[in-house]
Amino acid sequence: MKYIEIDEELYRFIASKTERIGESASDILRRLLHLSVESVEVDLPEAISEPSLEAESAETTEAESQRSELFNQAKAAVEKVMAVQAQPEVVAHIEQSATEIDFKSIVNEHLLAQQKGAVGRFMWLLGNLQAATGSDFNKVLDIQGKGRLYFARSKQALLDSSQSSNPKEIGASGFWVTTNNNTAKKQNIFIEVLEHLGCDSEYARTIADYI
Repeated sequence: MKYIEIDEELYRFIASKTERIGESASDILRRLLHLSVESVEVDLPEAISEPSLEAESAETTEAESQRSELFNQAKAAVEKVMAVQAQPEVVAHIEQSATEIDFKSIVNEHLLAQQKGAVGRFMWLLGNLQAATGSDFNKVLDIQGKGRLYFARSKQALLDSSQSSNPKEIGASGFWVTTNNNTAKKQNIFIEVLEHLGCDSEYARTIADYI
């Protein structure tokens, strides 16, 4: 005896065709299909095959297997990274790479020529430098003159240091710089900024000459 799943509507249809008490669904269907109706002893099944549930179970098992495999791969990758980072020389190399800055990338002679005067070139170079260094640019706050600030996180902080500082924001970075210095002073400030960020002193002077 085989067992199949049928929906509620089909079940009601078959039940509506019953002609005698105790008539089985199989007998009803055979009669409707003009097949011979035989007396069949109905045995309760040991298990009912439900293809939809079996497919779902197979999919679940496969998904669990995939998750287990991905977990093992991720675990192995983490262990590998931890093993590598445990080596002091590797850690030092990683830290050096993380702070390495391409100072050549901040100079573009064509665009520099389009800036207005020394102030424009000074601000343009600072903007490029800030974009290239990210959080390391905070180091510029350590650069100060005698009794005055050159860099700050607000316009008012520079004005409080010197009312004639003529503060300008470096791009949209939230960093402000004093701009009322002469060109030579701007170059010296920029050299100091570059050196604070790890640039070679000689190359820092080369870049500052563009101001």
